[in-house]
Amino acid sequence: MARTTGVLLPISSLPSKYGIGCFSKSAYDFVDWLKAAGQCYWQILPLVPTSYGDSPYQSFSTYAGNPYFISLEALIEEGVLTEKECDSVDFGDDEASIDYEKMYKGRYKLLRLAYERSNVSQNEAYNRFVDENSWWLKDYALFMSVKNIFDGKSWNEWAEDIRLRYDYAMDYYRRECYFDIEFHQYMQFKFYEQWMKLKSYANYNGVRIIGDIPIYVAMDSADAWAHPELFQLDKDNVPLAVAGCPPDGFSATGQLWGNPLYNWEYHKNSGYAWWMERLGYVFKMYDVVRIDHFRGFDEYYSIPYGAKNAMNGHWEKGPGIDLFNRMKQVLGDREVIAEDLGYVTDSVRWLVSESGFPGMKVFEFAFDSRDSGSANDYLPHNYIPNSVVYSGTHDNETLKGWFEAISDEERQMARDYICDYHTPDDKIYLSFISTILMSKSDLSIIPMQDYLGLDNTCRTNTPSTVGKNWKWRVTNEQLSTKLRDKLRELAMRYGRMGWQW
Repeated sequence: MARTTGVLLPISSLPSKYGIGCFSKSAYDFVDWLKAAGQCYWQILPLVPTSYGDSPYQSFSTYAGNPYFISLEALIEEGVLTEKECDSVDFGDDEASIDYEKMYKGRYKLLRLAYERSNVSQNEAYNRFVDENSWWLKDYALFMSVKNIFDGKSWNEWAEDIRLRYDYAMDYYRRECYFDIEFHQYMQFKFYEQWMKLKSYANYNGVRIIGDIPIYVAMDSADAWAHPELFQLDKDNVPLAVAGCPPDGFSATGQLWGNPLYNWEYHKNSGYAWWMERLGYVFKMYDVVRIDHFRGFDEYYSIPYGAKNAMNGHWEKGPGIDLFNRMKQVLGDREVIAEDLGYVTDSVRWLVSESGFPGMKVFEFAFDSRDSGSANDYLPHNYIPNSVVYSGTHDNETLKGWFEAISDEERQMARDYICDYHTPDDKIYLSFISTILMSKSDLSIIPMQDYLGLDNTCRTNTPSTVGKNWKWRVTNEQLSTKLRDKLRELAMRYGRMGWQW
């Protein structure tokens, strides 16, 4: 495999017009910027619709796309919106941050207006898209429409007849919500049309897309509502247990995620049919897929439903390599990145090795004074070629913020490791990036904030907090020619130009 490198930047963080990054001209300009910077990969976060808290890891659907990413400029060009209409909406005045409340209030009104003018039911491409995706799209569109009738409440709070999908209730709401259903299908059509055009442009220019999927789906999702048999739910579709992780050094009570757990026996008996559909779909959307919380396929942490925290959970066995053997039978050899971070057992290491997928290395994890031995898996000299190294992920501090926050002892460890005793603290992130790029890992991914040398006020997400995450955006001024040339210089220096050489 060629040594390559790429940049992590969510679609939402692009410097597009109208308040949030989207599939507009700015996205195409960014592809051009990446190509000129010698980058072979663009890693993004899940493209799914976000629910409360704005996290792309808690979505109303594992298949649907986020309507916020639909380019309003493209709809203006189509003639279904005007520039005056879009300019008149208040999306916030901070180009470096997303105001999700204003986004919710303003963008859907414009999208609804575009739908009403589109005469989409007469569009052959739209009708073909609906037919080809009916296996998930119709349930999703109905789910979102009924959710609106019940004032946004979670589906397990709906009236019993539609909560349990009685036939007469399904028929009633399909009739009652006909135009709302068509509106949601229209948004998915435009999302898919625009995304696939952007992806094709990136691929044509030698930039491959790394997508990201969480292992679990949200409880309040069309997936759980439409297919309760896939999950550990009782006869009334109430969870028997939910997902999370146990207490550790970061949280004395563990993490209670609340996602429904899979009924792995059902999945195995079906030949993992749902998983094959899900993976087949995401491999159409992305070139490479990073699977979040990969260790959950080996063992998953089960917490009794209704628990206040994760302290009384226990580990259960997952499907293991059986699922990925099936994937190779059905889908062939596909490119997966296994997110194997956190507490990794020997059985998890075996699963990653047996799958053949590259695991992840995070530079920021290398200098923990509690694990300072030379055998630390995250120290660059221990990386193996079949791995992907990150300075940090979307959940970590920025490199600059991390170096400011660690202890004096750990800062000294990091300086000793790279033999750099003179670079000022606020510039040493460049030395760290050089160390990452010169490692043996076949692929390196650096978040855009780290190349820019930004502090923790610009981090993407701080786990276990709400209200300030997923908002950061890069500006056009930050995507400078000087920075582009610096990235290209680094990629060339450390032999990571790959097929762009």
